[in-house]
Amino acid sequence: MERRQPPQTEEGWYVLHDFRSIDWDAWRDAPERRRSRAIEEGIDYLASCEGVDDADEGESATFAVLGHKADLLVLHLRPTLGDIDTLERRFEHTALAEFTERADSYLSVTEVSGYMSQDYFEDGETADTGMAQYIESRLKPELPDSEFLSFYPMSKRRGPDHNWYELPFDERADYLSNHGEIGKDYAGRVTQIISGSVGLDDFEWGITLFGDDPTDVKELLYEMRFDPSSSRFAEFGRFLSARRFPPEDLGAFLAGERVPQEGEGGDHPHAHGGGESASHHHESGGHHGDDSSSGGHHHGDDGDEEDDVRSELEEMGVYAGQPHGEDVHAVVLYSAADADELFEEVEGLRENFDHYDTHVKTAVYEASEAAEPPRNGERGTRERDDAETAIVSLWDTDRAANTAAGFLADLPDIVRQAGDEEGDSWGTMGMFYTVKPEHRSDFTGAFEDAADLLAEMDGHRKTDLLVNREDENDMFIASRWDSREDAMQFFRSDAFSEAVEFGRDVLADRPRHVFLA
Repeated sequence: MERRQPPQTEEGWYVLHDFRSIDWDAWRDAPERRRSRAIEEGIDYLASCEGVDDADEGESATFAVLGHKADLLVLHLRPTLGDIDTLERRFEHTALAEFTERADSYLSVTEVSGYMSQDYFEDGETADTGMAQYIESRLKPELPDSEFLSFYPMSKRRGPDHNWYELPFDERADYLSNHGEIGKDYAGRVTQIISGSVGLDDFEWGITLFGDDPTDVKELLYEMRFDPSSSRFAEFGRFLSARRFPPEDLGAFLAGERVPQEGEGGDHPHAHGGGESASHHHESGGHHGDDSSSGGHHHGDDGDEEDDVRSELEEMGVYAGQPHGEDVHAVVLYSAADADELFEEVEGLRENFDHYDTHVKTAVYEASEAAEPPRNGERGTRERDDAETAIVSLWDTDRAANTAAGFLADLPDIVRQAGDEEGDSWGTMGMFYTVKPEHRSDFTGAFEDAADLLAEMDGHRKTDLLVNREDENDMFIASRWDSREDAMQFFRSDAFSEAVEFGRDVLADRPRHVFLA
C-alpha cells in the first residue's frame, strides 16, 4: 500500500486562545473594593502580558468577545509551552479571575510547511537568506492592531468520498495554491495567523483572522467556501468573534461602556502590526502581507514641520505627497556594496517578498552618469565617487514596509536608511519619477542644469539622480541639505518652477516628492 508524502513542517511560537466568561451576577453584587481590586490586578496582568514582561519574545492582546460563547479573550503567543502554562496560572492568581470562568480555549503552534517552500526544508542551513527571514516572520508573527478578530478551528476531511490525506502531495499543494489566490483580493483588509494543533487540541489548525471591517472577513470566508480546498476537504469548528481593546479599558469593559474608549481608535499597547494576510492557505501554505495604504513612507516625529512643507509646496502647485492615505509606502536604504553583488542579494529577497500580497516592488537604483554637480567652475556633471546604491522597496501598507525594512537592513554594507536622523542635516527626496522613454535624455539633461544651480546654493550638500537598473525610465532624486529652509529656498526658486512645468511634458505620471526630516 502506497503511503502518501506528508509535508515537512517547522514550528515556532505556541498560541493560546484563552476565552473567559464573566460571572455578571457576582460582579454586580460584589462590593466596590473587590471590583476595584479586580480591575487593578486585571489591568496589571493584561498590560504585563502585552508588554511581554514574562518572556524574551512573544505577543499578547485582549479582546471583548461578541455573543454568548464568552465575554473575554486573551490571546497569547510565546516561545514555549512553559511560558503559556505560566501565563494561564498567573491569571488564576488575580482578583479578576474570581469573577471569571473559562468558557473555552484553544492551543496550537505557529508553523510553516513544505507546501510553501520545499527548497527551505531541503537546503537546510544553506537555504536562501531571504526565504529564511520570510519563514521566521511566519513562525514569530506580530499581532496586527486591527479591531476585529474572528477565530475558528478546522481540519481536513477524511471521508469516503473526499479524503485530503489520500491525495498526492503535488495535488494538495495545487489546491492550497489556488485557495491562496482568493486571499490576494483581500490583502490590506484581512490578516491571518494559521497555527497547527494536531496532537495539541481537537482540530488540526487554528485560524485567526484580523480586520478593521468585519464584513471583509465575512466576504473572504464566504468566497472561500466555494473553493474546492474548502468545499470538498474542510471541516470547521465554531466561530468566535471579538473586538480588541487596550488593557487600561478593562474597567470600562466591565462597566458596560464602549471599548476602546473614545479617542483611542485602533491604537493598542504593544501593537506592532504585521502578521500574515488573507491569502488563507490552511496548513501554512499562504501568502502574506497586511493592511491600509499610504504614500511616501516617512519617519520621525516632525509631522507638523512636514505638513508645513507640503502646504507651502501645494500653494506653489507642487505635489508633495501625504503622510497617509496614498497607494504605497516606501523604504529606501543606501549601500556601499558592489552593485552587482547587492542586486543578487536583493533578487533573493524580492522573490520572497512576492509571497506577500502587499508587496508592490523592490528594486536597486544606481547613480546616473548625470550624478554630480560640477566643481571649481566646471560645467556639466560627473559620476560621483561617493554615490551610494539605493534599494527602494514599495509596499501597500506601513506595517509591511516596516517589516521589510528589517530584512533589507541585513543586506551588505548598508550605510543608512532614508528618514533616519542624521544629526546636523535635513534630507529631502524627490522620488518616483517615471520618464517617458522618448524624453529620457531630456530629463537627465534637465537634471544636469539643476545640478549647476544646486552647486551654487547655500546649504546644499549633495544630490544624486538614481536609476532603476532594471528600468532606465524609473528614477528618483535624493538630496541632502543643511536645513529645511535651505531646501525650501530651492523649491521657491524660478528654476524649480520651470522644472515642474518641464516635467509635465516628459514624465509619464505625476511625481511624488517625499520629505524625510
